[in-house]
Amino acid sequence: MTNENTAPRFENKIAVLLRVDLAPWQRLNVTAFLVSGLGSELPEVIGEPYADADGTPYLPMFRQPVLVFEGTKETLTAAHGRALSRALPRSVFTSDLFATGNDRDNRAAVRAGPKDQLDLVGLAVYGPRNAVDKVLKGARMHP
Repeated sequence: MTNENTAPRFENKIAVLLRVDLAPWQRLNVTAFLVSGLGSELPEVIGEPYADADGTPYLPMFRQPVLVFEGTKETLTAAHGRALSRALPRSVFTSDLFATGNDRDNRAAVRAGPKDQLDLVGLAVYGPRNAVDKVLKGARMHP
């Protein structure tokens, strides 16, 4: 894979795409929610548990970097369509979720609209690097 002096290159990519007009707190909140969906459904993205030198245990985290991108509403809509057409694992966050306060209401808010009419503010996707790159066409790395 790699020698000890180089970082590993992962065959798959974890990426989050955020709408460019979100407030800073919204960007953080949306990112946290989106990646939780990937970790719960794709056990291969989760590494081993952590422990410090005293043996204090910590929860496992992703075994690879999460790349965060931004784009316009149109970029997000196009990326969503491409993720669906490639059947890549994905999670979505719609603008309606900022007004809900629990998981049940979140799911109901997403369920209320057809896929091509969702007011997306965030999308997380996982898959082969080249497929994820194609999904994110037109987006740029988050500053």
